[in-house]
Amino acid sequence: MPEFAEDAEVTHDAKRTVRVELLARRRALTETERRSAAARVQDELVALVRRLRPIRVAAYLPVGSEPGGAQLPAVLADAVPAGAQLLLPVLCDDLDLDWAPWAGPQALAAAGRGIREPTTPRLGPTAITSADLVVVPALAVDRRGVRLGRGGGSYDRALARVPTTVLTVAPLHDGELLDALPAERHDRPVRAVVTPTGGLLPLDILSGVVPHTSAGRTGGR
Repeated sequence: MPEFAEDAEVTHDAKRTVRVELLARRRALTETERRSAAARVQDELVALVRRLRPIRVAAYLPVGSEPGGAQLPAVLADAVPAGAQLLLPVLCDDLDLDWAPWAGPQALAAAGRGIREPTTPRLGPTAITSADLVVVPALAVDRRGVRLGRGGGSYDRALARVPTTVLTVAPLHDGELLDALPAERHDRPVRAVVTPTGGLLPLDILSGVVPHTSAGRTGGR
């Protein structure tokens, strides 16, 4: 699932200024810039999928100016090995993420806030634990792997279920890999980013990341 559409409410005061600035930058991108960035991000992720040959990939459907473009699931589905499965998220009532198989654009339904979700049978929130590669949205990521989302916490909950041996990747626009971002205890790091110019960039998530505890939010994205 992509992050909420660009006019959605931004929450959590400590990160609000950064979110607003990053969203404004994305809105200022021209259509040509967005298409070019999407093509480069797709190429990098396709190369990664072909190299890793994962049996199950968890990804999302970008909307608006999100990196990767609306064709990202179809592109990833074409790149996975025969018999492999691509999962897309479905937002639950409690703001956790369920997962359902991609079956093409004809098996998507509008879900509000600019989001479309798969209509295929749901596999449960723990389906992400069996993914060999996880691609998640972000407004920005820092060099420790700290990911800035829209503030609801859905992807932090999902990432908390992913084994530490699994590669987690956030597609970004150029300029969205930052030196440092504010972090809270519920924030879950990603292991790499993909940018149009830099390609796949592994991150040092072992240094300085705020440790996870069970305290803090219990829902949201």
